[in-house]
Amino acid sequence: MNYILFDGSVRNQLLPFTFTRPVADIRVGILTIREKWEKFLDSTTTTVTEDYLAEKWPMVEMEENVMINASFCPSKSLIKQIEELHPSQVLVFQDKYIAFKTAEEQEIDLESLEQVSVKETPLFIEHTWDIFAKNGEAITADFEILTEGRTSAEIPESVYCVNKEQIFVEEGAKLTIASLNASNGPIYIGKDAEIMEACSVRGPFALCDNATLKMGAKIYGPTTVGPHSKVGGEVNNSVIFGYSNKGHDGFLGNSVLGEWCNIGADSNNSNLKNNYAEVRLWDYETEGFARTGLQFCGLMMGDHSKCGINTMFNTGTVVGVSANIFGAGFPRNFIPSFSWGGSSGTTTYKTNKAFEVAEKVMERRSIEFSEEDKAILEHVFEETSKFRRS
Repeated sequence: MNYILFDGSVRNQLLPFTFTRPVADIRVGILTIREKWEKFLDSTTTTVTEDYLAEKWPMVEMEENVMINASFCPSKSLIKQIEELHPSQVLVFQDKYIAFKTAEEQEIDLESLEQVSVKETPLFIEHTWDIFAKNGEAITADFEILTEGRTSAEIPESVYCVNKEQIFVEEGAKLTIASLNASNGPIYIGKDAEIMEACSVRGPFALCDNATLKMGAKIYGPTTVGPHSKVGGEVNNSVIFGYSNKGHDGFLGNSVLGEWCNIGADSNNSNLKNNYAEVRLWDYETEGFARTGLQFCGLMMGDHSKCGINTMFNTGTVVGVSANIFGAGFPRNFIPSFSWGGSSGTTTYKTNKAFEVAEKVMERRSIEFSEEDKAILEHVFEETSKFRRS
């Protein structure tokens, strides 16, 4: 069977992260949503996504296909119901289509299919803040599937552990004189990851492959540090997709960072308004600020965006793709993609300059800044031009 993950109706609610990736490649928990499905299905997947992303993430269609809504995360129960679907049926949760079967080039009217309701409430990502809000549940689910039937690598005696049974260390990971407390959820340390001296970690927590916690880092779960990322200072209930750095002191809380981001030394974000009111967050679909229902909500930063030292972000700030923020004071709580500046105003960050930086940053990790990557960012630049003042 051929499995195809489609973006679904929530794609625009997951911007700015879905400007540069399909919904399936959002990281929540330890794995990306695609990695979760491929692990459960024991199969590769392809994607139905925006046209400008399709060259990098093409769809492969075969004689028989299973279409799966990528905003949903898999479980044993969900997999079983998908396997039992007939071609005349569609699996649904509330008003959302989860999965259906189709033949090559067949057009299906989903409203005409028999609806089959899920038997258990699934884990799904509907808004950007769900990525951190549901991260604890996702870490626990991923931890179970990744560690089932396996034995953790040895944890050095210098590392203080609480609830050691819920701590799993992959081969090649380095840990020195750290404190790991898994009382509130599991702790997963990926291959060749490193936890330096005097780090204090409370689960649920995932340090993915080749990621690093710098000396003295204080981590409150549920938090994920994605592959090849470096984190220092204080972090609470946040998700860092991968290849991003917050290497120094400063606070990051109830936040999501995309890939190739960099947070300057002593930068902080607020995750609680002074009047304890509900946080409103920029909504790309309505082009206004929308209610989140949350009291705690910090920074949403798209791929390739960066901030200088001592940057201060207000509660509920959304930074688009490839923005460069610096200077004193608090910048606006919506910073469009390809913005250059800070609280005193921004200008347009020209693509030729942005691409120079992206190429250098990616080259340091031995990854090519490809023509596909350039085309995607050029599309984002044009699509988001209406939000920039100049």
